[in-house]
Amino acid sequence: VLDARERILGNEHLETLGSKADLAVTYCNMGRWPDAERLEVQVLEARERILGTEHQYTLTSRNNLAVT
Repeated sequence: VLDARERILGNEHLETLGSKADLAVTYCNMGRWPDAERLEVQVLEARERILGTEHQYTLTSRNNLAVT
């Protein structure tokens, strides 16, 4: 799903970022901490640029990175 969304919608489309965030949670649950952290950082940085630092999705990304 993520590959298709990146190809069709682009890397910083909100749906693509949602898929990246979901994959990061999956990686976290699997104990793949470096992979999860890498994706969480990408999502957070993009959401800060696109949505701003106080948007709900950005704050959720910040929280997800903290627990990764």
